[in-house]
Amino acid sequence: MDVGFVTIASAQSGDLVAVAQQAEALGFDSLWIPEHPVIPRGEITPYPFGGPLPEHYGRWLDPFVALTVCATVTTKLKLATGICLLPEREPLMTAKVIASLDFVSRGRVLLGIGAGWLKEETEVMGANFATRWQRMREMAEALRVLWTEESPSYQGKQISFPPVRCEPKPVQAGGPPFLLGGHGEKGLMRIAKNYDGWCPLANDPTAFAAEAELLREMTREAGRDPSKIELTPFVDPQAGELSTAALRAYRDAGCTRIVVFPHDATPEIADGKALEWMARTANIVERARTL
Repeated sequence: MDVGFVTIASAQSGDLVAVAQQAEALGFDSLWIPEHPVIPRGEITPYPFGGPLPEHYGRWLDPFVALTVCATVTTKLKLATGICLLPEREPLMTAKVIASLDFVSRGRVLLGIGAGWLKEETEVMGANFATRWQRMREMAEALRVLWTEESPSYQGKQISFPPVRCEPKPVQAGGPPFLLGGHGEKGLMRIAKNYDGWCPLANDPTAFAAEAELLREMTREAGRDPSKIELTPFVDPQAGELSTAALRAYRDAGCTRIVVFPHDATPEIADGKALEWMARTANIVERARTL
């Protein structure tokens, strides 16, 4: 089983070159960088994890710029968004930047995606919060068309454009995979019908395994092959002491990868301690290989 790592790329997070090179040297298969393009001033939706919104959310780098830096100094490390807020993006430029990154990295891009929880951000970026799930589905469909057709066009309720030329195409056939975050029956149904994988927060392997089995059932009912759905949960490393039993449980639930996400340490990572946290959790990479 592979192991990825979530890092915060901020104005104070340190040298991205060093972070990417250490991730690859320690054996992490992928580096995941999240996205919040802006944080509106004033009263906003309560932070879903409790307490005030962490200050560092307001100074994150664009994930595709950050991942491009990482691409230039690595050869095997997969370059992942964790997560990209697709409803807040424009489709044509997004297709171009992702295809360009996949092209220059020789097919190493993974797309963790989500619809977002911060209503004020979604709407200041030009999307309707109430219909963001529809917009995200249309965005994913439009990106696939742009990446696979010679004269792509798309006509949806929220996304539309006439035939265009959009090159270069991604190296990966059909483009990078879309892995959706989130939980619950609606979220799992969206994956079963429309996406390539699932990347939820998952700190209980037993609960994750039950949801994964439900996802497989839904995928079969949707006429798709459950073995083609990639399971990549974001897991708290518990200060680097994630047990081998927990790793085995995630593997047995069908995971091809877990992503180390030291959630409580994200303020430290945003302020320059990513190298320290990768070193602290490298034992998880070593143990996951031997399962």
